[in-house]
Amino acid sequence: MSDFLHSELFAVTLTVGLFWGAQLLQKRLKSIILNPILVAIILIILILKMGDISYETYYAGGKYIEFLLKPAIVALGVPLYQQIEQIRKQAFPIMACQLVGCIVGAVSAFLVAHFLGATLDVAISLAPKSATTPIAMEVSSLTGGIPSLTAIIVIITGILGAIFGLKFLRLVGVKSPIAQGLALGAAAHAVGTSHAMDKNIKLGVYSSLGLIVNGTLTGLLTPYILHLFGI
Repeated sequence: MSDFLHSELFAVTLTVGLFWGAQLLQKRLKSIILNPILVAIILIILILKMGDISYETYYAGGKYIEFLLKPAIVALGVPLYQQIEQIRKQAFPIMACQLVGCIVGAVSAFLVAHFLGATLDVAISLAPKSATTPIAMEVSSLTGGIPSLTAIIVIITGILGAIFGLKFLRLVGVKSPIAQGLALGAAAHAVGTSHAMDKNIKLGVYSSLGLIVNGTLTGLLTPYILHLFGI
């Protein structure tokens, strides 16, 4: 039994099974708090701790699931292509809002952390929080942040965006699915986009676009934004 718990098969089965079960639980209880990613992460951590299974052992199987993320991201290009004409017509406002979102996201995260007393490396680590994990970690590494901390913050940002993002946007009067999608993708990256895809295709398409454009701008501009603060 111990050999199975430390096998690659167990890691893959555990991850897929818990996420699938968490999805069923959320659909049954209809609670936005029970985000499948959040629930699965918590349960996996608890099981690894109780089973005395190291992260390295778990990752030996988890890497196969991570590999599937690459074609999954590429697959987001299909619905984008289907909406390409409409996207072209709105290219300028889309780029403008994503540019503002990128700058505000990075500056606000850095300044809030700084004024709350965080150390400089922690504040820097929070700046690229709204980009996807690989981009955010690379930016954090290049600018003197802590990549592992950035990865955690990115995940938390995505989960909070998926749970509360659409509710907040509707609360403040944002009703357009285009605006909602762009905001969700820019602020909550892949996790928010996954949630948007579950809602409807148009919301998901523009969330994918927000994810891509904001991620690109974050990678390009964040080092220059931090440079303005003397970093």
